[in-house]
Amino acid sequence: MMTKFTASFAVHLEGFFTQRLMKQKQASPHTISSYRDTFRLLLQFTHQRLRKLPSQLELADLDAPLIAAFLEDMEKSRSISARSRNLRLAAIRSFFRYAALEAPAEAAQIQRILAIPGKRYDHAQISFLTQVEVKAILAAPDLQTWSGRRDHAILLVAVQTGLRLSELTGLQGKDVVFGAGAHIRVIGKGRKERCTPLTKRTVLVLKEWLLERPSFEHVLFPNARGGRLSSDGVQYILGKHVGVACQSCPSLSGKRITPHTLRHTLAMELMQAGVDRAMIALWLGHESVETTQIYLHANLALKEKILAQITMPEGNRRRFSPDDELLAFLKNL
Repeated sequence: MMTKFTASFAVHLEGFFTQRLMKQKQASPHTISSYRDTFRLLLQFTHQRLRKLPSQLELADLDAPLIAAFLEDMEKSRSISARSRNLRLAAIRSFFRYAALEAPAEAAQIQRILAIPGKRYDHAQISFLTQVEVKAILAAPDLQTWSGRRDHAILLVAVQTGLRLSELTGLQGKDVVFGAGAHIRVIGKGRKERCTPLTKRTVLVLKEWLLERPSFEHVLFPNARGGRLSSDGVQYILGKHVGVACQSCPSLSGKRITPHTLRHTLAMELMQAGVDRAMIALWLGHESVETTQIYLHANLALKEKILAQITMPEGNRRRFSPDDELLAFLKNL
């Protein structure tokens, strides 16, 4: 009886969240919600596959073939990317590393799950906006309406501070500090606090916005009901105004623009202004300076500047002479 209890999946999952993540590691709310969503999807898949309620599952029920099938189903049914698949796998691995200590009798099965490899994927070059495109998006909201003024304020703060989406939606009125050295204070990844300075224009917009923000809520950018905006809500707001901005700035229509694109845009502005990589990493709240390396790869202007400073070997010019028709035919097969 005791052996069965210690092998209960529900008991270990609850301990993983309450003891390991919340108490011991003091994981951020973003990490907890991400892991929570992974296991909700996994339990739904397991219920369909095994016809067992989540509360009735044992650790032995979740073996490596089932986890692999779940990840494959996520890619097919939800069309998630390899990167998202790997994030789901990382959450599952974290749980089973914890379970290995709590249920050593299941060590062999757990090791097979931990051995499931992540999927390799191409690292696409980051997308960012030009100053003209940013101005067009910021000019799109209708400032005669409450929602338009809110949208303008949140988009301006996003592109000027480079906050992550979770940081942006979690802002409260108390996080904005005016006066000398005006800034926004956030708790980022790893529970690290950082302060991001605000421009004079952003300060004026936020001061005006705070005068009409619903007094019954502490959220800086609330939804229509006064609650916190969801990630999908911010994406909807951005997409709506990008659609309007496309009319005056056609170059936007060929780009896939997400809230993270605004973060990339600020980083590229800082880099093109000659700001040191370490300072950009500090501004964006990167764990390592190496993370900022992606902006060097995407900075075409910097590459062109480097090219202009070096001497490249001259190529030999040769007049083009077409191949024989039969040789040309064979070459094109």
